[in-house]
Amino acid sequence: MIKASIIFDKNNISKNIKKSLENKIKNYSLRKSNLIIVIGGDGFMLQTLKKYHKYKKPFYGINSGNYGFLMNKYSFKNITKNLSKAKKIVISPLEMSVLNKFNLTKKAIAINEVSILRQSRQAASISIKIGKKQIIKKLMSDGVLVSTPAGSTAYNLSVHGPILSLNSKKISIAPISPFRPRRWKGKIVSDKSKINIKNLNPFKRPISAVADNIEVRNAKNIIIKTNKKITFTLLYDKNRSLQKKIKIEQIRKEFN
Repeated sequence: MIKASIIFDKNNISKNIKKSLENKIKNYSLRKSNLIIVIGGDGFMLQTLKKYHKYKKPFYGINSGNYGFLMNKYSFKNITKNLSKAKKIVISPLEMSVLNKFNLTKKAIAINEVSILRQSRQAASISIKIGKKQIIKKLMSDGVLVSTPAGSTAYNLSVHGPILSLNSKKISIAPISPFRPRRWKGKIVSDKSKINIKNLNPFKRPISAVADNIEVRNAKNIIIKTNKKITFTLLYDKNRSLQKKIKIEQIRKEFN
C-alpha cells in the first residue's frame, strides 16, 4: 500500500501538482509514510534528500523545474502504477571536510559534486593528492570539480568531465578552465579514494569549497571521500531509470 508524504517546492507549478496528486493518493506524515514524494527541480530534490534522509525512506521525485534529471515526469493517469512499479537506485554521497584560513573545520555532504572555485579575480592555485600520491603538483585554474556518478551529468558535464555509470564505483576529478597545465583533462579515481586538495596560496588566491549548494569560503585544505555509511534510495519510473538517463547522456556526448 502506498503511504506517501508529499514535500513540494513553493512555486505555482509544484503547488498545482501537489493539489492534483492529493486527488489520487492520501498525504501522510513523514513518520507514517513508506515513501517521500518530492515535487520540484533537481536543486530542491538535493536539499530535500539531505534534510529528510534520516527517515530512511525512498524518495520519488516529480519534476516541476526545468531539466529535472533526478526527477520523474508527472502523469496524473499513471501515478499510482508508476509508484507501485518504480525501480530503486541506492547512492552514497561525497563527504567534504574543509579547513579554512581561521583553522576551523566544516563538513558537508554532496550528492552531485564538490566544487572548488576561485573566490576572487585571481586564478586558484591548488595541489591534488589521492591518498599519499600526488596527481598534480600545481594547478592554476578557475577551480576543480569532484563528481559522483549521479552528478556526472550535471555541472561535471558542463566542464567537460566524463559521464560515469552508476555502477562504475568511480569518482571524476575535472579541472574548471585550466590555465596551467592547460592540457590536464582531470582523472577518474576509485570511489574508495581519499582526495586531498590544498590551496597553495590561501591569502592571495582565496577559494571556496561547495558541496552541492553548501559553500565554505576561504578554504585552505579540503578532504573529499565517499561516505558509504549514508545512503539515499531514489525511485524512478520503470522506463525512465537513472541508469537509462545517464546512458542517453553518454550517447549524446559521443555524437556531439
